[in-house]
Amino acid sequence: MKKFYTLFLGLGIAGSVFAQQDQIISDLEGKAGFYGDISKQIWSNPELGYLETESSALLQKTLKDAGFSVKAGVADIPTAFVAEYGSGKPVVGIMAEFDALPGVSQEAVPFRKPVVEGGAGHACGHHLFGTASVAAGISVKDWMEKNNIQGTVRVYGTPAEEGGGGKVYIARAGLLDDVDAMLHWHPGSQNNASANSSLANISTKFRFYGEASHAAAAPERGKSALDGVEAMNFMVNLLREHVPMETRMHYVITRGGEAPNVVPAFAESYHYVRHPDAQVVKEIFKKMVDAAEGAAQGTQTRMEYEIINGVYNLLPNETLARIMNKNLELVGGVKYDPEEKKFAEEIITTFPSGVKAIPEDAEKIAPFVVTEKGAGGSTDVGDVSWLVPTAGLGAATWVPGTSAHTWQAVAAGGTSIGQKGMMVAAKTLALTAADIFKNPEVTKAAKEELTRRQGEGFVYEALVGDRSAPLDYRK
Repeated sequence: MKKFYTLFLGLGIAGSVFAQQDQIISDLEGKAGFYGDISKQIWSNPELGYLETESSALLQKTLKDAGFSVKAGVADIPTAFVAEYGSGKPVVGIMAEFDALPGVSQEAVPFRKPVVEGGAGHACGHHLFGTASVAAGISVKDWMEKNNIQGTVRVYGTPAEEGGGGKVYIARAGLLDDVDAMLHWHPGSQNNASANSSLANISTKFRFYGEASHAAAAPERGKSALDGVEAMNFMVNLLREHVPMETRMHYVITRGGEAPNVVPAFAESYHYVRHPDAQVVKEIFKKMVDAAEGAAQGTQTRMEYEIINGVYNLLPNETLARIMNKNLELVGGVKYDPEEKKFAEEIITTFPSGVKAIPEDAEKIAPFVVTEKGAGGSTDVGDVSWLVPTAGLGAATWVPGTSAHTWQAVAAGGTSIGQKGMMVAAKTLALTAADIFKNPEVTKAAKEELTRRQGEGFVYEALVGDRSAPLDYRK
């Protein structure tokens, strides 16, 4: 009888858990159209980093209308916000991004067709990112109300992920100090909830100042700032032979002068240096500054530099990631209807030769792995992950095989394909937050893992130093 009672009790608890999962999933499915409309509004009005006035306001209003208290303009950033519901522990955060990228304007069609030539576009899918995170936060809030769950859920509105580092300033301001677990996601071409890392990054503008003169009549009286930029870039390119193989360095010349017959009095180049280890990034960056100083001395110009952004590598948290992966497998991937499949097949023909993909890959869930050393890109989520146990997922909001920061990503992100992937993310985030609220041991184990991975004596120091957020970096 005792065994039967234990089994019955266990089935009862399991039944309750499944009922709550169904509650969250069905709630979000019922609001898919509502959140799809919000994401499309943001997609149709792409705003660059720290300039996301309307996008941020829309997400804030959505949260306020749902019963969250919202504090805007946090960390001295006009478009950043923190929305909160509940009180006490645990505190579970969900991050929302909403900035677009310059130069990738595109209509929601499977061939190249800019909305505005040279205009901005959501080529990294942050219109979906922000909306799904808000949807998940509201769903968790409703679930907490219905089931008398104690704790606090927060949605962090984090601007300017694309090179502006909004989360760095939110972290540095102490707004994450009491958070027990942080969740995030990112649009992509596959579904994945592994414990991944990324590359640390420092991005910097190097500015050279010379003296203008007539380039033909009196070149000896000029000092070319462009010569300084070119000399620096030449030395940085030579440096590639003498840095660790995982290093990535890239740059553009943002100002090179006004006319060939005028010796340039001002020139500027914009450099990135990345590596899986933030300490190594700092060491290579110092060599880059040395090259700039040498270039200035050799060209008799003056050099100044400004660190625009600096982010840590992502610190994996397997404890939280395995819960996220379990929920992603429960939710499942993205299934295309016939019209979506036709769109996918057409856009796949625009990929570079050698890229093999099929629409059905959007339904698959990638195997769970733990990646200790990052590769690919960088994100300001990295700084958060060194302070708070953090887990994320990727959802197939783009056609399989799509690269981020392309017109193909913008196109799919403006269709039902993007919105379906967005809802996969919203459901997975909400279910994972609910699991954390239901089991206090999760946050304890996740914190222990964070402390172990940080290493003895770790003290967080932002790679941007004490500078304020570069609110004008996209102007």
